[in-house]
Amino acid sequence: MRLTLSTLLRPPPPPTDPSPPSPATKADDEPAHLPPAAPPRTRRRRRGRLIALLAVAVTIWSVHGTGVGLASLIEGREGAARLLSGLFPPDLSGSLLSKVLTATLETLQISITALFLGAAIGLPLGVLIAGNVRAPRWIAAGARVLAALLRGVPELLWALLFVATVGLGPAAGVYAVALHAAGLLAKLSSEQMEAIDPGPVEAMRLTGASRSATTLLAIIPQSRNGIVSLLFYQWECNIRSSAVVGFVGAGGIGQALGIALSLFRYDELATLLITVLILVLGVDQISRWLRRALGAETR
Repeated sequence: MRLTLSTLLRPPPPPTDPSPPSPATKADDEPAHLPPAAPPRTRRRRRGRLIALLAVAVTIWSVHGTGVGLASLIEGREGAARLLSGLFPPDLSGSLLSKVLTATLETLQISITALFLGAAIGLPLGVLIAGNVRAPRWIAAGARVLAALLRGVPELLWALLFVATVGLGPAAGVYAVALHAAGLLAKLSSEQMEAIDPGPVEAMRLTGASRSATTLLAIIPQSRNGIVSLLFYQWECNIRSSAVVGFVGAGGIGQALGIALSLFRYDELATLLITVLILVLGVDQISRWLRRALGAETR
């Protein structure tokens, strides 16, 4: 073997490691195969299907348990025919229309006074319940329990309690409808406040604004139109509720409805039902006018 000068000056080759790579190194270089996680949209779709199936099952169970169906309607066809035949034609005599007008005005007084009292109680409760107001936890929990208690007791039961307390008449109807309305307004107004754009609220908090200033200047102005709509809807509900509580002597057109129904005067009952319908439609029209004046897009 001939050695040349270039062979002698060539650098030696790098040493080779004959040992195989360690398991740890191989594990680091090649990550273990994991099953891919389901995307969030797929999980939401599955959860939605499960909730829908549960809702269908609960509905079927409820319908079966209550005995609702064509059979029950067919069995009561004779009574329904007798009632419908008695409703037509309505009694439009002058004496009855005079009584209906008096009862209608009393119903309006009950509904408006109950709306005022219900809003005076329910809207402050709604402010305390709303999560973005960040009221102290114990105050918010107490307001939520109180609102649930007020709306959890039906108006008819409140009316029975107040008839036993203050006696027969529209005052009992006002107290009964107002307390139930306060519970509903507290819940629905708090949800309106929680659904607003959080950007202005956070911007005010970053400037160091207090809780009350943030509520008055950022939360309530954004939810104003929704709360106004709730108030008008509650007024409409108050008219219907006053017609119900009147059955136990709480005044208004409901008391006239109860008398006509108990005496089987179906022609008078038809006139009173038409009056209630006109009242509800009138309040709905007034609500649209006022909401349009406030900038809402209504038809």
